[in-house]
Amino acid sequence: MLQFIGRRTRGEKGLLQILAVTATLLWLGGAAIGAYGSPSAGVLVRSFAILILFLVAARRPSLLRWTFLCMLAGVELGIDAPHLATHGRFLGDLFLRLIRMIIAPLLFATITTGIASHGQLRSIGRVALKALIYFELVTTLGLIAGAVAMNLSGAGWGVALPNNGEPILPQQSALDWQQTVLNFFPENIAQAVAQNQILQVAVFSIFFGTGLALLAEGKRAPILAILQSLADTMFQVTRIVMYLAPAAAGAALAYTVGSQGLAMLLPLGRLVFTCYAALAAFCVLVLLPILLFFRIPLRGFVSAVSEPAAIGFATTTSEAALPLAMERMEVFGVPRWIVAFVMPAAYSFNMTGSSIYLAMASIFAAQASGLHLSFAQEVAMLFTLALASKGVAGVPRAVLVVLMATASVIHISAAPILLILGVDALMDMGRTLMNVVGNCLACAVLARSEGEFAYQEKQR
Repeated sequence: MLQFIGRRTRGEKGLLQILAVTATLLWLGGAAIGAYGSPSAGVLVRSFAILILFLVAARRPSLLRWTFLCMLAGVELGIDAPHLATHGRFLGDLFLRLIRMIIAPLLFATITTGIASHGQLRSIGRVALKALIYFELVTTLGLIAGAVAMNLSGAGWGVALPNNGEPILPQQSALDWQQTVLNFFPENIAQAVAQNQILQVAVFSIFFGTGLALLAEGKRAPILAILQSLADTMFQVTRIVMYLAPAAAGAALAYTVGSQGLAMLLPLGRLVFTCYAALAAFCVLVLLPILLFFRIPLRGFVSAVSEPAAIGFATTTSEAALPLAMERMEVFGVPRWIVAFVMPAAYSFNMTGSSIYLAMASIFAAQASGLHLSFAQEVAMLFTLALASKGVAGVPRAVLVVLMATASVIHISAAPILLILGVDALMDMGRTLMNVVGNCLACAVLARSEGEFAYQEKQR
C-alpha cells in the first residue's frame, strides 16, 4: 500500500512538473501572439497559462512556485493594466521595509552567538583570511568574465547618444581607499542600524561576540542564552515575513513593466542578452567547478538557494534574500558561526554578479563613447572600479552609483551610463540572483574547507 502511494506521489509530481513547463511555454507563446498577432488572443492564452500554474502551485505549494507564479502574474498585469500595476509598488516597498527591519537584529544575534558559542577565535581568524582570499579570487574572475563578454559582444559600438551635450549630474566625490576602509567601521551603532549599514553592523557584532567569548563561562552564559533566543526568534520572524515575498515579487515586476513597458528592452536588448549570457557562462565555468572541487552536493545546493535566489531576482536587491539565505544555508549543513560571519562579509566583498555587471557596464559606456581601450587601460579601469565598489552593499543601483562616482577618474562619458538606466532593472535581476548564489556558495565552500560541512551526515 505504501509503495503504491509512493508511486502515485512520484507520478503526480512528474505530471505537475510537465504541466508547469507546458504552462510556462504557453505563456511565452501567448506573449508572442500578443506582440505579433492578436493582443486579445494573447491575453487569453497567457491568462489560461497562469491559471494552470496557479493550480500546480495550489496542489504542491512552495515559496518558489508561488513566487514564480506571482512574477508571471505581475508581468501580465503590467502589460494589460499598466496604470493599475504602477499602484502596486507599495507591496514591494513594504516587503523591503520588513526585511530591513529583520536584518540588523538577525545579524547581531547570529554573529555574536556564532563567535561566542564557538569559542575558538583562532578558527574565526582563519576563516576570515580564507574568506577574503576566496572573495577576491571569485570577484576578479567575475570582472574578467564581464569584460570578455562585452568585448566579444561589442554591444556599445554604434549606440546613439543624446545630442544635447553632457547630461548634468549630481557632483560625485572621488572614492579613496582610506574613506572606504573607514566606512567599514561604525562610529555610532544606532546610526548604523538606522541607515541599514550591513557591514558596519557586522563589524560591531564581531567585536561584541569576540568580547563575549573572552568572558568567563559564568558571565557569558546568561547573555549568550538571550542572544540565542533572539536569533531563533528572528528566524521565526523571517518565516512570517516571507509569506509576503511572492506578492512583493509580483508587485515589483508589475510596477517595472507597467511604468516602463516591455519596449524599454528593445534598444538595449543586445546588452541585456550579453549580461545574461555572461552570468550563465560564469555559473558553468566558475561556480560549477568550485562546487565539484569542494564536493558540494549540486542538487542539494540548488534546492537550498532556489528560493532566496528567486526572491533576490524578483526584488532586485540582495538584502531581501539575506535572512532566508542564512536560514537555508544553516539547514543545508553550514554551521551557524560560519553562516553568520561569512554571509554579511560576502555582501560587501563577494558581489560576483555586481562584478560582472560592473565590468560590462563600464566597457559598454566606453564603447558607446567611442573609446578604443587598450588591454592595459581596461585592466586599470577594472581595478579602479573593483576598489571603488567595496562597501556599497545595499545601495540601490549600486553599479551605476559606482560608475557615476568614478566616471571622471576613468574618463568615461556619463551619457551612456544614464542610457543603461533603461534596462538597469532587468540587468539588476540577474546581478542580484548571481550575488545570492555566489554568497551561499561561499558559505558552503568555507564550511567544507574547515571540515564542518554537515550535509552528508544529515542525509544519512
